[in-house]
Amino acid sequence: MSSDFVHLHLHTQYSLLDGANRTKDLIKHVLKNGMTAVAVTDHGNMFGAFEIQSEAIEHGLKPILGVEAYIAPGSRHDREAGKTVDGEGRNYHLTLLAETPEGYRNLSYLVSEAFLTGFYYKPRMDWELLEKHHAGIIALSGCVKSEVSQKLLAGDYAGAKETASRYQTLFGKDRYFIELMDHGLPIQRQLMPDLLRLSRETGIPVVATNDAHYLQRDDSEAQDVLLCIGMGKTVNDARRMKFYNSEFYVKNPGEMADTFRPWSLEAVKNSAAIADRVAPKVIVDTSFKLPTFPLPEEAGGPDEYLEKLAGEGLEKRLAPIAELLAAGRTKHPRKAYDDRLTWELSVIKKMGFSAYFLIVWDFIKFAKDDGIPVGPGRGSAAGSLVAWTLGITEVDPLRYDLLFERFLNPDRISMPDIDVDLCERRRGEVIEYVRKKYGKDNVGQIITFNSMKARAVIRDVGRALDVPLAEVNKLCAMIPASPGKPVTLNEARHSVKELADALAGNEGYRKLFDLGERLEGVSRHAGVHAAGVLIAPRPLVEYLPLYKNNNDEITTQFEMKSVDRMGLLKMDFLGLITLTILDDAVKSAAKRTRQKVDLAAIPLNDPEVFRLFSEGRTDGIFQFESSGMRDLLRRVQPSVFSDLAALNALYRPGALDAGTVEVYIERRRGKKFEYPLPALEPLLAETHGVLVYQEQVMLAARAIAGYTPGEADKLRKAIGKKDEAALKAEGEKFVRKSVENGVQKKKAEELWELILPFGRYGFNKSHSVVYALLAYQTAWMKVHYPVDFMAATLTAASGKSEDVVKYVNACREMKIPVLPPDVNSSELSFTPDGESIRFGLGAVKGVGEGAVNSVLTARAEDGRFASLTDFCCRVNVRLNNRKVVEALIRSGSFDSLGKSRAALTAGSTRPWTSRRPRRSRTIRAREGSSATRRRTITPTVSRTSPTGRPTNGSDTRRRPWASTSPGTPSPASRRRSACSAT
Repeated sequence: MSSDFVHLHLHTQYSLLDGANRTKDLIKHVLKNGMTAVAVTDHGNMFGAFEIQSEAIEHGLKPILGVEAYIAPGSRHDREAGKTVDGEGRNYHLTLLAETPEGYRNLSYLVSEAFLTGFYYKPRMDWELLEKHHAGIIALSGCVKSEVSQKLLAGDYAGAKETASRYQTLFGKDRYFIELMDHGLPIQRQLMPDLLRLSRETGIPVVATNDAHYLQRDDSEAQDVLLCIGMGKTVNDARRMKFYNSEFYVKNPGEMADTFRPWSLEAVKNSAAIADRVAPKVIVDTSFKLPTFPLPEEAGGPDEYLEKLAGEGLEKRLAPIAELLAAGRTKHPRKAYDDRLTWELSVIKKMGFSAYFLIVWDFIKFAKDDGIPVGPGRGSAAGSLVAWTLGITEVDPLRYDLLFERFLNPDRISMPDIDVDLCERRRGEVIEYVRKKYGKDNVGQIITFNSMKARAVIRDVGRALDVPLAEVNKLCAMIPASPGKPVTLNEARHSVKELADALAGNEGYRKLFDLGERLEGVSRHAGVHAAGVLIAPRPLVEYLPLYKNNNDEITTQFEMKSVDRMGLLKMDFLGLITLTILDDAVKSAAKRTRQKVDLAAIPLNDPEVFRLFSEGRTDGIFQFESSGMRDLLRRVQPSVFSDLAALNALYRPGALDAGTVEVYIERRRGKKFEYPLPALEPLLAETHGVLVYQEQVMLAARAIAGYTPGEADKLRKAIGKKDEAALKAEGEKFVRKSVENGVQKKKAEELWELILPFGRYGFNKSHSVVYALLAYQTAWMKVHYPVDFMAATLTAASGKSEDVVKYVNACREMKIPVLPPDVNSSELSFTPDGESIRFGLGAVKGVGEGAVNSVLTARAEDGRFASLTDFCCRVNVRLNNRKVVEALIRSGSFDSLGKSRAALTAGSTRPWTSRRPRRSRTIRAREGSSATRRRTITPTVSRTSPTGRPTNGSDTRRRPWASTSPGTPSPASRRRSACSAT
């Protein structure tokens, strides 16, 4: 049984910038106050539904998933005529709770359709939807904005009674309740007698709720500030919306009984009765949901097809080193590859993931076949030989001692996670291919929530409190910035003396920080995950609710961790600008030098490439650009590929703080050391005896303590989580098994003491290796095709002026001239011009891509521009308006025409203020093998506005000149004479 009262109307942080209840804090508070269940009914959405179910069940609390729904007065499709009875609103409120798994599915569908087809200021449902999808749902009549309450306030008691009866008929006698609220608002107390009368006359039971928006009474000020943040107002704005009082908090059962004793204690008890009826868990299907991969007729099943593809792929991969394999001159013999492939396939088949690998293989094959650059791999998937044979990754895992069990093993039952890097420019094409293949309703992107971190929340609260910006910035500067481990406001105020002193001496600052702490971590707004894409066997709405944002992008309503735990197939399609740069550079080099560049075949021991790294000349080099990394490169002096992989892993806060980097450098320079145990030497030799990679710990556990692959991976996870209880148990197990394996207990304990701090910095070797490979490829292009590489790098940086300046300076250091932009020479992007780079017109501030394309089209059709007037007559002046032309002048794009920029600027007003002829054309083609075109040129006058828009509707994009007849002046000369006549 539940307690005497359960909250059935409650808003969390997912009622964005309105609810201030963080999930974990809410769970603790509800349990502390003796309640055994809690409902979450956020405004129009179910963003936190799976999270609240998981957290609540983990703490022994029953979750009730619901929504405060918006109901359209008429059809949800009606955008204008739908008004509520008071003539002001566009929707009514209705509280809906999922009673059963069927109810959850129906509620998910209702909420999804509200966003996808009913959005008008709010995501709205309508009666049509409710009639189809009400089974398994309990409905409460709603707050003062409900249809019943609005009719009562309008004096239409009969209409309210009819409405309540209609809802009761729809949902059922035991699944519709009259909702009572009393926060001390006069309007609520005005309604209460009529609501109770309505209950008596219709037999509809009443239930008490509290519309909780924050946790405790003294959180009301923080929630008020949150509202100000959402509305862009300050607390001093008298006209802003605010709550009537501080009664909208998560009250305990005693407080609710006291509040409703004058009205109805039965209403309080009914809340607990409703909670008792709700199923303990309404999201029940968390099994793996793999879509069906369409197999060729001759393929057999997915297991057989995968085995066939992997076998063929292995032969192709090993063909280039066949002679070395036969001569025994490779790190591993052929048998090792065959055995590893057989083992990996057996694990994949046993776990039922053959279709998963086929799905990934298929869309990566599509990308490569279509010339879309794909990265060499990402994350632990690079440890899979099967992935390498299928072309999913580009690194031989045996060559680099990468572990398959770090990616997938039967002792860790979880969905595989193959993340894919794609060319940023063409990433959307791959996603569209997947949508077409598996159905657009079955594929969707994942929502993400931006929460208010320490510095951001101080800035937001400071604006709301009207604290001067300079003072807010001063306080924010005192909060440590640590991307790897973000510092909270509480940690900052106790660890930074300067900040503590500032707060101690200023009451306003203390208030700012106190409110900031109460709102820290609260979700600010929803966005789209940068890479996550779901692929389901059926429409996604059958599993979870969907959301549509202001850009009409459809995503899930559950964030990434939730959809993963639900068993849905999540793919990461990450757009990586480095791949775009490499692709552009390779194509440019091939065009300029007529030599094909194959990055997959370049040697990994190029001395010039390692000289570049050792000297820290890494502008534009993937993962190695930062000043700290450059300093590290100069100190380490990398000379082999494994050095780059190690530096990729070591240049992280944990390793730097622990002093591991310094130990690595000393040993790299020749300082003598001893391995803790001789068996560790082959595992740690490449990193000079330093534990750098997670895979090294896993291999050590297998070699020293006889761990199975699954046990070793479990150890790796325990170390990473830093769970003291789990670590203690793992430590005892490690020592015991090491002793059983013939290792002295003291040595085993010493080794464990070395492993323990590793959790602070241990990194995934698979990821380090593939990203080191990508870094090496960028460096190789910079060394051997510097002009093409830097031109591509500058193009990628075009959107950020500071980055353009940085790379232009880098070009100067490389003795590569960067020529100014020129309307007669530049392209949209930065391009090689001999041994120089020509500035791209698209990188000129204030000039858009459409304007540049208009210039390039005009230049391609009719040749170089002879003057500014000639330019203005030939290009699309809607796109190249006065501001654009002046930006081009200021950038020097017209310097080659022989006039000063001042003179050009002074003359730039003429094409927009003078009269010039508008030429129309009539093209008639006679049938026959040689069609003849006759042009009739009719001069007319067209006045244009200062923005370049023709006032008479003429389309300046239409070109009157396309061909000439014998004996007539050239198009350019005709055009110049016509324009000069104006």
